[in-house]
Amino acid sequence: MHSLMMYMRTVFGECELKRALITGITGQDGSYLAELLLERGYEVHGIVRRVAIENPKHRLWRITHFLDRVCLHAASLESMPSVYRVMHTVEPHECYHLAAQSFVGYSFEDEFSTLSTNINGTHHVFAAVRDVVPECLVYFAGSSEMFGKAIEIPQTEKTTFYPRSTYGISKVAGFHLAKHYREAYGIRIWCGILFNHESPRRGFEFVTRKITSYAARIKAGLETKISLGNVDARRDWGHARDYVYAMKLMLQRDEPDDYVIATGKQHSVIEFVQVAFSYLGLNYKNHLNIDSQLLRPVDVDCLVGDFSKAKEELGWVPCVQFDELVKEMVDEDLRATLSQ
Repeated sequence: MHSLMMYMRTVFGECELKRALITGITGQDGSYLAELLLERGYEVHGIVRRVAIENPKHRLWRITHFLDRVCLHAASLESMPSVYRVMHTVEPHECYHLAAQSFVGYSFEDEFSTLSTNINGTHHVFAAVRDVVPECLVYFAGSSEMFGKAIEIPQTEKTTFYPRSTYGISKVAGFHLAKHYREAYGIRIWCGILFNHESPRRGFEFVTRKITSYAARIKAGLETKISLGNVDARRDWGHARDYVYAMKLMLQRDEPDDYVIATGKQHSVIEFVQVAFSYLGLNYKNHLNIDSQLLRPVDVDCLVGDFSKAKEELGWVPCVQFDELVKEMVDEDLRATLSQ
């Protein structure tokens, strides 16, 4: 793969072929972003843990269909030398920092590793850009979880942060690190405050994918019940494919800034369940079990974003509607279930 990249640089020239480095390329957002950049003619590089390369079937399943078109670099974001090494090797024009321990529920179980991984990893990426490729354009993946117990509805770029999990806290820290590197060192870092976004590539530990996969398994007769915690929590759900397009649009602006990326509409977890189960002709009431052990110590009740700034300055609007998103996920999970 490295030889292919060198050949492309020789043929097309350094100035003709933009290089992008994606942390978290094997994740939901990273995989869609890599596809988008490849379509735009980019030379795409990704940072992955060595265990992913050693276990591609389990770790690289989201990117296997274009694996031969990207260059993966084994490194750990928690290791400053490895991040520097990759930055020196790639010398990216654009860097998209998506990698994080992003499962909110797990952040309650292991607060220390969540804070260490997310904050130190972000700091290492920003520092490496500053020292190696200071002209590189950088995207930082913020999160609506930074708003947490939101003091206003809907939430905008000016809404005060009130995180309710160590994941949210770690993202607030990353957000302020980005501002610090902008102001202190002139590094051009855009922050996307992305509200919940899902797809058939979402991990099975997340409640949305748990719902659609269980709906499929119940339809196939492999399960009878699904256990959930707080089904009254309300979120602003969009499609990951729409949201990574917003990331790309941000880096086309002249000056770095912060943008809320959302749909402006909110739905409850129980609505997600209703759409998924009814699409398969199932009555969710016959299959839902509320388990108090699945409740978090504190939860975020209501998140909904105002994407007016992104619409006005980036020309971005969400395309996939809530029902379409849920049905797409159900279709994929049913297909996968029936093919087992």
